[in-house]
Amino acid sequence: MKTIFIDPNDAVLLLIDHQSGLFQTVKDLDVPTLRRNVKALTKLAQIADIPVITTASVPEGPNGPLIPEVSNMLNATYVPRNGEINAWDNPNFVKAVEETGRKTLIMAGTWTNVCMAFPTLSALAEGYAVYDILDASGTISNMSTDITMARMVQAGAVPVDTVSVVAEVQRTWNRSDAEEFASLYAELVPNYGLLIESYGTAYGEGQKNK
Repeated sequence: MKTIFIDPNDAVLLLIDHQSGLFQTVKDLDVPTLRRNVKALTKLAQIADIPVITTASVPEGPNGPLIPEVSNMLNATYVPRNGEINAWDNPNFVKAVEETGRKTLIMAGTWTNVCMAFPTLSALAEGYAVYDILDASGTISNMSTDITMARMVQAGAVPVDTVSVVAEVQRTWNRSDAEEFASLYAELVPNYGLLIESYGTAYGEGQKNK
């Protein structure tokens, strides 16, 4: 049976239209959480050496520029568009994906029902595996999210959240960069960060008393 887990060596992270103007219209989750999750994905890509492709929809207009966490990414490929609503309708965007040689797309975008949904459907039709990150995407209502994800799942997309993607890419704590992953979890789940801090303090005190 074919594995349904993300293979980081076959994955590309697509961050679509995470723009300051569009963020102001997001109603299905709070914007600080959305922004934190997007930032975590940019860090995950750097840790795991996953290629990143970004794009923006009419950034000179009311949709606004990409948020700095995305626009300032090192080694990310930015693809400008010529007004296409569906990023997959831009030949240069598709070319950038194809040039990675990878067939697993980890995708997030605002709006979920448009900027993430349309390229998801297009990529699935071309044989890509697509993992849609719900809590790193945002849209205008909870209802919009629900019906969009029903459509995506019926088409073959896999809905995921940011924490699950981080863990799926990590796979094991027995790796040299485990502390970087721990820091990511602490950012994503602040209470988990407190657990790490309390453990570190207790462990340190225990070592002193040996």
